Amino acid sequence: MIKTTQEIQDEIIEAFSLHKDWMDKYEYLISLGKTLLPMDPTLKIDTFSVPGCQNRVWVSVEIQDGKLVIQADSDTHISKGLIVLVLRIFNGRTVDEINNIDLYFIRESGLRSNLSPSRASGLLAFIDHIKNTAKTL
Repeated sequence: MIKTTQEIQDEIIEAFSLHKDWMDKYEYLISLGKTLLPMDPTLKIDTFSVPGCQNRVWVSVEIQDGKLVIQADSDTHISKGLIVLVLRIFNGRTVDEINNIDLYFIRESGLRSNLSPSRASGLLAFIDHIKNTAKTL
């Protein structure tokens, strides 16, 4: 059974709550980043680069059988960890689902208030890029 976006976000919030301080939470993000599936290297070009991110981030969005299939990568482990979180929620969803998701995990996990302003801005740019790309497919 496929989990709802709310169930996935609640799991993310719970996972963050298990870590006592933000250094532990950053280590958790880094460990998540190490689990990111490799992106097809031919897609790591400017065409798939996400503008507005502090670090290099690439994303490819396709629709297969009406659902999004997203590949993404970054040049830093923390960014990769953030990518893992977003992909858990977005991959396998329809465009309408993506556009109607309230991504409350960013606020409720403390990410919004504890990421550097440039990293938080990059996370939002990544999310917007996926949503905007999906609308054009």
